[in-house]
Amino acid sequence: MKFNKVGQVALVSATALILASAFTACNPVTIDFLFVAGDNNSTVKTPVDGQIQTFEIDRVSGALNIVNSTVSSGGITPVSEAVSTDFKNFYVANQGDSTLVQFGIGGSGQLTSVKTTTMSAEGNTPVAITMNAAGTLLFVANRYQPGCNVATDGAETCNGGALAVFPVGSDGTLGASVSNGSLNYWPVGINPTSVNSLANGTAAYVSTYNPTSGIGFMYGFSSSAAGALTSIAGTSNISGKPFPSGVKPVAIASDPTSRFVYVTDFAQNELIAFSVLDGGVLNPLINGPFKTGNQPSAITVDPRGKFIYIANELDNTVSAYNIDLSTGTPSAAVNTTGSTTNTTGTQPVAILVDNAYGRYVYTANFLDNSLTGFLLNSSTGTITTTQSGPYPSVNQPVAVVSVPRGNHSIQVVQP
Repeated sequence: MKFNKVGQVALVSATALILASAFTACNPVTIDFLFVAGDNNSTVKTPVDGQIQTFEIDRVSGALNIVNSTVSSGGITPVSEAVSTDFKNFYVANQGDSTLVQFGIGGSGQLTSVKTTTMSAEGNTPVAITMNAAGTLLFVANRYQPGCNVATDGAETCNGGALAVFPVGSDGTLGASVSNGSLNYWPVGINPTSVNSLANGTAAYVSTYNPTSGIGFMYGFSSSAAGALTSIAGTSNISGKPFPSGVKPVAIASDPTSRFVYVTDFAQNELIAFSVLDGGVLNPLINGPFKTGNQPSAITVDPRGKFIYIANELDNTVSAYNIDLSTGTPSAAVNTTGSTTNTTGTQPVAILVDNAYGRYVYTANFLDNSLTGFLLNSSTGTITTTQSGPYPSVNQPVAVVSVPRGNHSIQVVQP
């Protein structure tokens, strides 16, 4: 459904009144559950050392409170998380034993282990997972191809990473991986770092980098509803590899309209922006790349498609940007109270905007075992620190996702 400009203004005004009354209610309630993956807070490792911790987000203050018991991630060294689009299932990728673990989500945010999938023919050592917007496919970027524990560019075998696609059943369980001819994966370059699926479901992208050549790439695939992928060949290939992308791209995000894709370059402290052309071809914005803080490690686009937030590992900050809705250009004009610094804990490696109202931003801070929260101004994109933070977390938190509690939904006005 589309709105004219007058309709948009009316809708935004009505939404503001509704949210204002909700946020000033006398009895604060939880709007989201937030799941954080990390270590087991022990110097003595156990065979299953990953942990998932659950927080509730207070709707008035954005403060985080621990709820329920911390549960095992079901594997070793969790690195990435995803949530089903109906918010009934939660998934974690464990890098140390190449497992994907499905959890059911209870009404109070409690997690119950449902099924463990151990990858082999699909590749091993996962680095990132993401769910498509339809909730029917789980994309898994693996560091190594089957039978390999090292990747060498140009080698006959073990010459890169692997992108596996798992169909998701109506009950959230993962089926057998989608086949690519005789393979159970799609090859990508060495050192894959992230994976992203467009909101319209037509394409998926994997970032990789080659430390020898000093070139990063974005591998693009068009996707069928069943998960079959077809490589997207760009017009600016280097040695047959699609879409050059800085030196060390490490995190990808796309906007809700599937018109723009953004990737952080960890080595050059830049944000690279692409427009999405027909067939999923990526075309770099001519006015980019754009400056970030030092060592940008994680990126998120707010559910409205208006703002970008980037966690900078070395600076312990969040960079905030407006998105020009017509061109996709990010503007670094968004800051807190005239300052260019939105301070986090030490070494933020993950970032999100809450699902319920798109009102809060959180980072997972790896080195000081904490979460930092910010209140998001939905009109300007500025962020200010939430009360009572930072919030202590599991050891070395590396991934964070949220799910709405109850009948909450983000108020989105399409550009």
